[in-house]
Amino acid sequence: MSDTPAFIFDTHSVMRNRQRGINMGAHFDFLRAEVADRLCDRLIEINRNFSAPLDIGRHYGRFVGWPTNTPATTLSDKPLSIPAHTHDLIVSNLALHWVNDLPGLLIQINHSLKPDGLFLGTLYGGETLTELRHSLLAAESEIIGGAHQRVIPFADVRDMGGLLQRAGFALPVADMDTITVTYEHPLKLMQELRGMGEANALRERQKNFLRRDILMRACEIYARDFSNEGGRVRATFQIIYITGWHPHDSQQKPLKRGSATMRLEDALKAGSPPKPE
Repeated sequence: MSDTPAFIFDTHSVMRNRQRGINMGAHFDFLRAEVADRLCDRLIEINRNFSAPLDIGRHYGRFVGWPTNTPATTLSDKPLSIPAHTHDLIVSNLALHWVNDLPGLLIQINHSLKPDGLFLGTLYGGETLTELRHSLLAAESEIIGGAHQRVIPFADVRDMGGLLQRAGFALPVADMDTITVTYEHPLKLMQELRGMGEANALRERQKNFLRRDILMRACEIYARDFSNEGGRVRATFQIIYITGWHPHDSQQKPLKRGSATMRLEDALKAGSPPKPE
């Protein structure tokens, strides 16, 4: 993986889409609120009081469950203007998938944490909107013999733990959850994506509107391939949760290679049931 960021997202379009989503109303923000609730559950399980939190990439109002005066900052392709070692908790909820230089941002976040400070974030994973991606590609290929990328690429959960480690986080963890939402029609999903501020903002995207015949054919394919018995269509949102701590001497550390006191063979024997006599 190259250390040079590939600027695949148009930052101006990302910010414009977010503002348009805000103007459309907060009722489109149900998914972000649901994931925020799940983040709060994870924070509760950690069972620690945080006195200097920061919310990165906040869109609509405050992070669920946090005081109204919780500091927040937006995301862009510029470095975060956060002093080093100033926060004991940094959270980012469903915003990191629009960052061009995610490895660089993770390094900045780690630098902004106090020793033993926690970073907890979510972003959409690779299976997100797989149904919409399939339907648009199939319809465009069928009608014009080619296809454009209409749904942005999302992160792979298998890569995120490595990115956290490269950014210098201790005890990095990446896991995932899947949320399936149903809609009465694919156009309802597309409208909701606009209201969520999640419209296509690829730098190399097609600037013209999707042709009506392609759009209608995509809806037909979507309904044919991804509907339930009641006729509603499903949409998959894969949520990746990433956790990392700023290093501190008090944290548990892995044993060095060669420091084991028991051979693997002996350990396996010790755990085996006794042989019948």
